[in-house]
Amino acid sequence: MIKVAKSAGFCFGVDRAVNLVLKDVEAGRPVATLGPIIHNPQLVGDLEQQGVLTVDRPEDCPPGYTLVIRSHGVPGAVYDALISRGIPYEDATCPFVAKIHNIVAQEAQKGHRVLIAGDKNHPEVQGIAGHCPGWHRIVKDASELEKCLIQEGSFDQFVYALVAQTTFHTKEWKKCVNSIKKVCTNPVIFDTICNATALRQKEAEQLAKESDLMVVVGGRHSSNTAKLRDICSSYCRTILIETSAELAGLDLNGVHRIGVTAGASTPAGIIKEVRKTMSEILNENNQIQEEELSFEEMLNQSFKSTYTGEKVTAVVTGIAPNEISVDIGTKHAGYVPLSELTDDPSAKTEDLVKVGDKLDLIVLRVNDVEGTLMLSKKRLDAIAGFEAVCDAAESGATLSGVVTEVVKGGVLALTNGVKVFIPASQATMSRADNLEDLLKKEVEFKILEVNRQRRRAVASIKAVLKEQRKVLEDQFWSEVEIGKKYNGVVKSLTDYGAFIDLGGVDGMVHISELSWSKIKHPSQVVKVGDMLEVYVKDIDTEKKKISLGYKKNEDNPWEIMKRDYNVGDVVKVKIVSLTTFGAFAQIIPGVDGLIHISQIARERIAKPSDVLSVGQEVDVKITELDFDRKRISLSIRALLDEESAETEEVVED
Repeated sequence: MIKVAKSAGFCFGVDRAVNLVLKDVEAGRPVATLGPIIHNPQLVGDLEQQGVLTVDRPEDCPPGYTLVIRSHGVPGAVYDALISRGIPYEDATCPFVAKIHNIVAQEAQKGHRVLIAGDKNHPEVQGIAGHCPGWHRIVKDASELEKCLIQEGSFDQFVYALVAQTTFHTKEWKKCVNSIKKVCTNPVIFDTICNATALRQKEAEQLAKESDLMVVVGGRHSSNTAKLRDICSSYCRTILIETSAELAGLDLNGVHRIGVTAGASTPAGIIKEVRKTMSEILNENNQIQEEELSFEEMLNQSFKSTYTGEKVTAVVTGIAPNEISVDIGTKHAGYVPLSELTDDPSAKTEDLVKVGDKLDLIVLRVNDVEGTLMLSKKRLDAIAGFEAVCDAAESGATLSGVVTEVVKGGVLALTNGVKVFIPASQATMSRADNLEDLLKKEVEFKILEVNRQRRRAVASIKAVLKEQRKVLEDQFWSEVEIGKKYNGVVKSLTDYGAFIDLGGVDGMVHISELSWSKIKHPSQVVKVGDMLEVYVKDIDTEKKKISLGYKKNEDNPWEIMKRDYNVGDVVKVKIVSLTTFGAFAQIIPGVDGLIHISQIARERIAKPSDVLSVGQEVDVKITELDFDRKRISLSIRALLDEESAETEEVVED
């Protein structure tokens, strides 16, 4: 039979400290703890994976981080150092420990000599001593206390005050009290052992008396866990383990009754796993007695609570507009706010889940007073998502996500519930591109680096674009040929032409190929972003250069002249230039004809400007079309002669 102590697991102070750190993590604040937040390497490791740093000294706290003082407390000098250095901090000192700090400080101010019963190497005891400005001594047991008192003497001159480490051995404390009373006539005694510690030790002692084997679960550096082991080992065979993995190969011959207890820094999840593993081992050895309760019943009896950071499977029991209610099998009323279900502010709870659905969640906050439990799906997804990000960093895989924010120096993209930072230099192919254009768009990127401690990742969209461009480029060069047509986008303009993105490869249309008319700059015809149909004029495979054509033969003005104009046609033209021998006039854009000076008027003129001016529009008659030499002769006089002839005919009639 296996029996788990009811008091096993987190005490109030530890639960408070861990919740304080997790609250900072939830809020996205960079956080560090002054020493391990609790003496449990597994939980400390989990916190490190969420970005929580552990530092040994205040000066080791990185800039921008909030430093959390753990439940053990610290000497007064540490607070002074934090304030003088301007380091923001949060105090998670257990209220029972803080009470001892006040006691020893007040007793020292009265001139009393302070005796501290505890382990001089334990951080709690070092913190207590650090609040004693006057005489004080640390004693590990009653024997050492008596030696100290006899050595110091002066019992009539001084008052001795006695306090205890909160996790001090209760039986040893009673001995210490008897010892000081025997030696001193007026000692001041403060029983500062935590009630939870006293209860835990008493229950462990009773359980050990009834068991063939005691399993004590907790960190090997945990003082209260070590005391539990010492207490239990006085009554039966006792082992101390940190995790269920250490139970492998455990000899249970002759063992029928097993007791399980745990230190104040041991998460309930580890205790559950130990209980489950013990049951499996006994099952294998056919050693579970018929009268033993089922595993589920034992769990329900032994564990009435949960802990912050625990991963659970919950059943949806109710749906409200801003949250859902869930049952995780404890006495608590569990709920998941909409903001912890999804990052989409427009989403509706009824569209995301339905009553009866099973969800994998993580515990964010436990309120035993109110009996409530806040959980999150989003945070658990983010943990799994971050592992996917780390895997992608190692494998070089491409991830996809939506750009959610444009921030200083780049953008943030959400993938698998994790926000990754994409520097501006890695967000687009060109620095000139506007980052705002990426907002709310789905993009593909590669992970460049990850910081597991701070749970941060840096990615590159550019790396994916380069890969895609390389694929398109290889495909392009395998298929390209002179005369082939492409639809391309104008990428940039220069004085001598326009560069066109053909999809992986850039080609250039020379300025002379942009228009049949003479232009001074490509911007007169196209602009960046225009979609053009171009054709390949020439290919230099060695230099990877492509010359493109844009002018179409059907748009050639001389072809239009051939098609639409004949000798003898009368057309309206615009004078574009004047010379000594005549005037040039534009018939259509790209084609000019010459009006010889002799064809400007019926009478002889000294110069064309006497009759015509640049920009003037006049009617002319086409008198000659030479398409081979691209020459056209025009005449105003021919029309004037015709008009004169018509006038003469009318007069004769």
